[in-house]
Amino acid sequence: MNKYLNALALVGSVMLAPVAWAGERNVTFAVDNMTCASCPYIVKSSMAAVPGVAMVAVSFEAKTATVTFDDTKTNPDTIAAASMNAGYPAHVVQQGS
Repeated sequence: MNKYLNALALVGSVMLAPVAWAGERNVTFAVDNMTCASCPYIVKSSMAAVPGVAMVAVSFEAKTATVTFDDTKTNPDTIAAASMNAGYPAHVVQQGS
């Protein structure tokens, strides 16, 4: 019985381990080519369409986009590529937790 409980505990901890390491991250991108009032909307919608992205805040004045995302589903390179594909090259300027 003791071996069974130990095995069950081991399997349970292995299954939950990725959840413990997963988390939301924040990244701020510098975004090029934003020249008009509709540009931030396009950047926001292209980044928000990436699976795992929870929130996008775009500043036209600062030419930045701050993105909150699940690091088990996406990464900064994929988010930047989505912006680039929409015509707005994005480069990481600050990574948070």
